[in-house]
Amino acid sequence: MTQSKTYNIKGMHCASCASIIEKTFKKIDGVHSAEVNYGTEKAKVMYDETKTNPEDLSKKIEPLGYSLVLPTADSMNMSADEHAQHLGLNQSKSEKLAELKDMRGKVISVIPLAIVSIFVMGWDILAQFKIVEDMPYIWSEFFHHLLPIFATYTLFVVGKPYLLGFYRFLRYGKANMDSLIGIGTSVAFLYSFIVTAFEETLRPFINVTHTYYDVTIVVITFIALGKYLETRSKLKTGDAIEKLLNLQAKTALVMRDGKEIEISINQVVHGDLIVVKPGAKIPVDGILTEGSSYIDEAMISGESMPVQKNVGDTVISGTINTSGSFTFKATKVGSETMLARIVKMVEDAQGSKAPIQALADKISSVFVPVVLILAFVSLALWLLIGTHYLGFSQALSFGLVSFVGILVIACPCALGLATPTAIIVGVGKGAKEGILIKDAGTLEKLHKVNVVVVDKTGTLTKGKPELVSIQNLTELSNDELVTIIASLEKKSEHPIADAVVSYANEKKLAFALVESFEAIKGKGLKGNIGNVEYFVGNTKLIADLNLSFDTQSILKETTEGKTPVILATKEKVLGVVMVADAIKPEAIEAVAHLHKLGIKVVMLTGDNKNTAEYIAKQVGIDEVVAEVMPEDKLNKIKELQSLGKIVAMAGDGVNDAPALAQADVGIAMATGTDVAIESAGITLLHGDISKLVKAINLSKITMRGIKQNLFWAFFYNIVGIPLAGGLFYPIFGWLLSPVFAGLAMAFSSVSVVGNSLRLKTKKL
Repeated sequence: MTQSKTYNIKGMHCASCASIIEKTFKKIDGVHSAEVNYGTEKAKVMYDETKTNPEDLSKKIEPLGYSLVLPTADSMNMSADEHAQHLGLNQSKSEKLAELKDMRGKVISVIPLAIVSIFVMGWDILAQFKIVEDMPYIWSEFFHHLLPIFATYTLFVVGKPYLLGFYRFLRYGKANMDSLIGIGTSVAFLYSFIVTAFEETLRPFINVTHTYYDVTIVVITFIALGKYLETRSKLKTGDAIEKLLNLQAKTALVMRDGKEIEISINQVVHGDLIVVKPGAKIPVDGILTEGSSYIDEAMISGESMPVQKNVGDTVISGTINTSGSFTFKATKVGSETMLARIVKMVEDAQGSKAPIQALADKISSVFVPVVLILAFVSLALWLLIGTHYLGFSQALSFGLVSFVGILVIACPCALGLATPTAIIVGVGKGAKEGILIKDAGTLEKLHKVNVVVVDKTGTLTKGKPELVSIQNLTELSNDELVTIIASLEKKSEHPIADAVVSYANEKKLAFALVESFEAIKGKGLKGNIGNVEYFVGNTKLIADLNLSFDTQSILKETTEGKTPVILATKEKVLGVVMVADAIKPEAIEAVAHLHKLGIKVVMLTGDNKNTAEYIAKQVGIDEVVAEVMPEDKLNKIKELQSLGKIVAMAGDGVNDAPALAQADVGIAMATGTDVAIESAGITLLHGDISKLVKAINLSKITMRGIKQNLFWAFFYNIVGIPLAGGLFYPIFGWLLSPVFAGLAMAFSSVSVVGNSLRLKTKKL
């Protein structure tokens, strides 16, 4: 049986690590595909569980210095039951923090050694240019014996991961960034140790006064510092997941045997009646059965204003009850809840790869072997050609500097971090705004969209009838008129009746007692309020009553898709209320913003042409295609794509499914928990079309960040490697010290992660 699972990976230090692990997995019998992401340190593996398993996968990469994090109840600080209910996110932040603490301790221990080394190195450089006198003999001898001790500690304690990388390269032939650093610093240390041990013997052949202990110390210090800062920054990129997880309540107040009992959230079952007090988090999804309140849904929908909830309304786990107490029935628990699905979706999207990352992955996979070759070629050229012009001793010295410099500066880390860190931040930022992105590829495509196709009902309009206007023909106030209609309609089950009753509830109008109620099929209803018999219905009912009524007064509104609800007595018509699917307040502004972005907006709807054109005119739609079936929507998408357009389709995710699937980017307008958030590439929570504009802006900002990251990642290597290799030495006399190479390498990764984190501050 084939299954696809995602695992955390321990031991990854650079983009080439991801390439090594990916290639190793793909060679294992039973593995169909493998995708390893350095930015998230996760592997998504599809395998046949009859041929292999996670333990075997881990064993294959363990000799190379990596391992899969196989989740257990103990490792995740949960009870067995809690672990069974866990979302499967394999979060290990405590381990990351412990690793960060260890790295911090080593960096702090080695920084003073680096400062001393830089002091000695700086004095020597200044003395060469006659800026200062030569270092006093006693000082020189002191540091001559002190630096080897410093270098030994630095290489074998702080630099242990790099030595292990060197060892694994020699044994298995697999090289990563640790291997490069290990080879470079080990060569510098070994050369210096040989010179120190056999100083007098070697004096006639080479310059024994110059050693590279300082290079070993400072390079490892800079790289260790860079890795520490990079790891700390990467923890911040994923804080959206952590914040979402923190929303989850730990306990629930459940009614059992007529008593309120506080239980662990994993013990809640379908059908439980749960009591929520003011200020408490809602533990699971459900339907309100008693009471009412205002719910803060900001972290789910991005909306700052609390939403009123009454009996029959849905409530979502992780949201906060701001006012009154209420009781609700649990309908979704554990991984079924909206919050659990959002967290899973965000995590999957953050771990996915954008197409733009393919180039970086290809380069990273061949980067380390190429760099090793360049380093050895550089050393050989210095010895072969440099000896002829500079002498063997100087050529060897410059050759070693170039060899170590190339290995140190040629870091694929920045290249590997460029795309995933920006994707992690972008997807997390979207989640906070109520924009759920299914994968990185969708986020990348969205910024290229030049046509947005929208459904009318539920996308531009609210998707349910509302009372939109009142025509009062009596001396009664509008509220009194609506009270009579609503009191009668309250006994009806028609959707139009719901619109009038909902309006009366919002206005907090008091319903009157209705007697002798009777539904008149296809026309309306009648009933007595007080001593008066009232009729509520359509124009057919008024015609049956033989009442004079100027239908021309409502003709224009009916052609706009509005439905009249007429109130009358046997003697005369009292008034008319118009019911329609109202335009969402944010729709007009959203379409205007899309136009500013240079995007054409097309409406596809099954509704009649008059209604569609009226709505389109109100909102500012460019093109209307009305009275279409779902397959017609699909064909329209294909037609636009055949013209070379990049099309995004926004719909309700149900009857628009074929068109959503065909569009370059499918966008589901999810209202509450009704629409599956997996139904499209992007889901806009609460059906807010203004979030569509934010989603496009988010895509543009994220892609801009990725391109900036890739530019700087390439720039460091394109400039740094030739400079370190000595290519500019014959022309300008430039030669990059391994110390500055280490600094540049560390800065490249930190700057890429920092640039990605900067996306958090951007306004959508």
